[in-house]
Amino acid sequence: MAGVITALEPSWIAPFTGLSSRCFRKLVTALRREGAEAVRRGRPWSLPLEDGVLLVAAYWRTNLTLRQLALLFGVSKSTADRVISHFAPLLALLPRRRFRKDSVLIVDGTLVPTRDRAVAGKPKNYRYSTNHQIVIDADTRLVVVVGRPLPGNRNDCKAWELSGAKGTVGNATVIAGGGYRGTGLVIPHRRERGQSELPAWKEEHTTSHRQVRARVEHAFARMKSWKILRDCRLKGDGVHHAMSGIARLHNLALAG
Repeated sequence: MAGVITALEPSWIAPFTGLSSRCFRKLVTALRREGAEAVRRGRPWSLPLEDGVLLVAAYWRTNLTLRQLALLFGVSKSTADRVISHFAPLLALLPRRRFRKDSVLIVDGTLVPTRDRAVAGKPKNYRYSTNHQIVIDADTRLVVVVGRPLPGNRNDCKAWELSGAKGTVGNATVIAGGGYRGTGLVIPHRRERGQSELPAWKEEHTTSHRQVRARVEHAFARMKSWKILRDCRLKGDGVHHAMSGIARLHNLALAG
């Protein structure tokens, strides 16, 4: 059965990956170099590497069911499932291990509604979800670390350490919101008990801090244009693979 969507037609690439044709080819070349197309025993893939990557991106972008996605790519539902299971971990962003001495990073947590209650938790006034700690470079605005997902009822100051994000960034300077009090990160000034307002210099620092920290919120907004991050039906590590893969695609689109 012939599919409707294929990577051979460049007009399908941008809507489903957010990438230009040049960036998509760069991604496929990197995956091929990393061994994504290695020959293995068992049933062969019915889709070439380019179409497999496009299928995974389309799944994350649209959050269609596997049955709907299989019809669009001209494969069976089980093949679509195997393609996603194989390629999604390979698309994950590799965390940066070294940072310049003058690097400034920004961290914040975001909730992803997740149906697998084995990995999700229910925070106040929200659906069952997972808490993802995302770290970006303040200068380039690229995502540099995606922490392991935790139940959504974990607060950010705990999730910062438990997700592995803290250990990955090492001694780099990290800006965070007021919810990270006691973590040693750079957070905005707070009024002390009995203090009606902050001194002028502290107010100025806090305003500057908020303006810089807003960059991570902008990154979340761009990443959540991928509909799977609004209602993730994947189980187990699926939500982590989706967040990490979308972070890699986000970086490629931003860097051009």
